[in-house]
Amino acid sequence: MKYLTNEKLTIVGAGGMIGSNMAQTALMLGLTPNICLYDIFEPGVHGVAEEMYHCGFEGANITWTVDPKEAFTDAKYIISSGGAPRKEGMTREDLLKGNCQIAAQFGDYIKEYCPDVKHVVVIFNPADVTALTALIHSGLKPEQLTSLAALDSTRLQSNLAREFGVPQSAVTGAHTYGGHGEQMAVFASQVKVDGKPLSEMGLSAERMAEIKQQTIQGGSAIIKLRGRSSFQSPAYNAVKMIEAAMGGDKFTLPAGCYVNCEKCGFKNVIMAMPTVIDASGVHFTAPQGTEEELAALQASYEHLCAMREEIVALGIVPPVDQWKEMNPNL
Repeated sequence: MKYLTNEKLTIVGAGGMIGSNMAQTALMLGLTPNICLYDIFEPGVHGVAEEMYHCGFEGANITWTVDPKEAFTDAKYIISSGGAPRKEGMTREDLLKGNCQIAAQFGDYIKEYCPDVKHVVVIFNPADVTALTALIHSGLKPEQLTSLAALDSTRLQSNLAREFGVPQSAVTGAHTYGGHGEQMAVFASQVKVDGKPLSEMGLSAERMAEIKQQTIQGGSAIIKLRGRSSFQSPAYNAVKMIEAAMGGDKFTLPAGCYVNCEKCGFKNVIMAMPTVIDASGVHFTAPQGTEEELAALQASYEHLCAMREEIVALGIVPPVDQWKEMNPNL
């Protein structure tokens, strides 16, 4: 089997459902034979490793560990789902304190054991703030770390495809920006359905508002249907993000990235933007939208700033004007 690279990929939280799906997806896509599965729960990560061995992936060198030093040392790519999962009735923001403390330790491990890592994807909630925490603590450059935001866009795309009875791939330009979760900004003005602008499809404002709400509540709907939070879709999209960073096909769905842009008016946050991930990292441009969409994005940004100030107040990260002391790249 031909692999994209031989460099080490570490999957953090590998004993969970997202982590185990990421391991299998990475091997099925042929990203790298050298995958290290890391979790603090020994039976879980051990079990996932055994499952991967039983798959019989050709040429695979799968290791597992509960030791962070072993997991992170020599890692060139990392995906982390290593936070507490969201349960029914919880918002992503309910996870903020505990998961940001986990993210801080995660960033510290990167700084200590693999400061030359090439790209990191953070996918545990609230992903925008856990990723920001990890970035500050890791010392990495902003383009080296991204958070998962694509699910909001694929949920919007799938809802619109269902509405018009077309294949999901026939819906283009369906993107959400800003925060990942209930405070996302839904951008529909650039959407086309089978090449036809959404504005010409006869969709009422009331029905569009319902579709936006379905998109915003997409994660909650999965929890109600399955009794647990999403795991297959975040696993797949996260692996596709790291594949792009490894030099595979570019990842063009919105990703969460560090934004400190005077022109955009957004500073010192990680938020979903129009992005491209490739072998040189993540790159963003300013979103284009209607006044209403841009106002929603501004509100989402302000919500992210408020969460940022919460983790500053908790002492998980220092005040913004002291970030450079912890991470000179910011």
